[in-house]
Amino acid sequence: MSRVAAAAPIESALMHLRSLLFVPASAPVKVLDRAAERGADALIVDLEDGVAADRKADARRTLAAVTAGLAGRGAPVLLRVNSEPAQWALDLAAARLDRLSAVMLPKVESPAALALLADALDAAGAGALPIVALIESPAGVLAAASIAHHPRVEALGFGAEDHATALGVAPTPMALAWPAAQVVHAAHAHGRACWGLAASVSEIDDLAVFDAAVRAARAIGFTGSVCIHPRQVPIVNAGFSPSAEELAWARRVVEADGLARAAGQGATRLDGRMIDRPIVQRARRWLAAEARRGGEDS
Repeated sequence: MSRVAAAAPIESALMHLRSLLFVPASAPVKVLDRAAERGADALIVDLEDGVAADRKADARRTLAAVTAGLAGRGAPVLLRVNSEPAQWALDLAAARLDRLSAVMLPKVESPAALALLADALDAAGAGALPIVALIESPAGVLAAASIAHHPRVEALGFGAEDHATALGVAPTPMALAWPAAQVVHAAHAHGRACWGLAASVSEIDDLAVFDAAVRAARAIGFTGSVCIHPRQVPIVNAGFSPSAEELAWARRVVEADGLARAAGQGATRLDGRMIDRPIVQRARRWLAAEARRGGEDS
């Protein structure tokens, strides 16, 4: 079995993904061909909820071509497998693991489930392939810290709809704020990316409501979100990126910090507030995020 070593809080390479667009593995060829043109930071080929039970075998038969084809378009490709070991073993056997950026395991409630998957990936020669753990139940939320601690996990996802269903309530911010925050803090404590909303991800008509949910998610520490429809992608990209106002503030903070350091000061004032190391770090992180996307220089 895979041994769980202490996980140092090193930032995951997946941390920089804002939008991850689900693409059913059984989707028509024209949908698959257009998926990489939707502007998402990554694509998730879905063999779980996106594929009916009686279509999974057919989807597996074309999975190798689908994963290889999408990966050839340039965007990172993740594979959401089924949650049951007997099913995800078939999923892995059918996939081009060498063309994937991560495997997403749904309904994770303990590190034991991750150990099984990690062992299978090792046996398949994919020992370096990261795992994304989807936390979708109260049991998973309570185990979030130990799940994030697993050395193969590089991102956590929060499944708002499944969690609300487990509670027997609608996926409202009131019901989801606390469990979402637990998942966020567990992820950041171990340097993992964290994707999700403290609200339903299924809103595709009232985009103002969806936009508000995205901005609220960033405000509590989520680093990105999955998308179930292409219309959601630009909203997620914008919502999880520093705004023009934040970037202008960040530039001024870095400039003020530079002047303070040149004068031998550890902190300085800007706009009536003290500017010290944590604030400067936040400003530099926002500028670095923009620089990675071809905007500001850090």
